[in-house]
Amino acid sequence: MSTKTVSAQEAASHFSELLDSVSRGDEIIITQNSQPLAKLIAVARPTARRVFGGYVNKIRIDADFDSPLPDNYWLGNSHS
Repeated sequence: MSTKTVSAQEAASHFSELLDSVSRGDEIIITQNSQPLAKLIAVARPTARRVFGGYVNKIRIDADFDSPLPDNYWLGNSHS
């Protein structure tokens, strides 16, 4: 991945080439009056589709999950 800097005029006239470059992993900094104005980067695509129920039998919640915490937790003595 590399970073290229182009002027706004150059970006407008070579936009399709810049998109090709971005699709290969490059970042494009667009400047106006020699000052950075915008960054052109690729959109991250999800790597895998989420599947409902994918964590069935992989997560366990204790029966006392919603029980009140002991007093020593609230008093700062939770390690004893």
